[in-house]
Amino acid sequence: MVKVDDFEVVEGLYYSKEYEWVRVEDGKVRIGITEYAQKQLREIVFAELPSVGDEVKQNDAYGAMESVKAVSDLIAPLSGKIEEVNQEVLDKPELVNEDPYKKGWLLVISPTNLNTELKKLMDFDKAVEWHKELVKEG
Repeated sequence: MVKVDDFEVVEGLYYSKEYEWVRVEDGKVRIGITEYAQKQLREIVFAELPSVGDEVKQNDAYGAMESVKAVSDLIAPLSGKIEEVNQEVLDKPELVNEDPYKKGWLLVISPTNLNTELKKLMDFDKAVEWHKELVKEG
């Protein structure tokens, strides 16, 4: 893990420019939003997530995060079938603020085109550089 300004960038994950992270786990993929995203939203009060069995498509909206500040669409970093939805986040959306990379995950999917779509995401090193740019622009 590296801190870029006040934002954690975790090793072993892939990142999208839509502020989502991806962890590949035994052929499945766990998805959540980055620490940068949750800090920009501030206090998250509601999470809208799809249901188990639904399909998500890379770069399409699949849900939303609502904070006291704004509502932001969640954009799928990869395509696939939803295997799990984090019910705890639906019941207690502030988990995303408290622990975006562990307890605050959003979905687990079975990816349909993993190798091709992963190439469109940032690896750890690229994500660190991207976060540095975000901080500069901030």
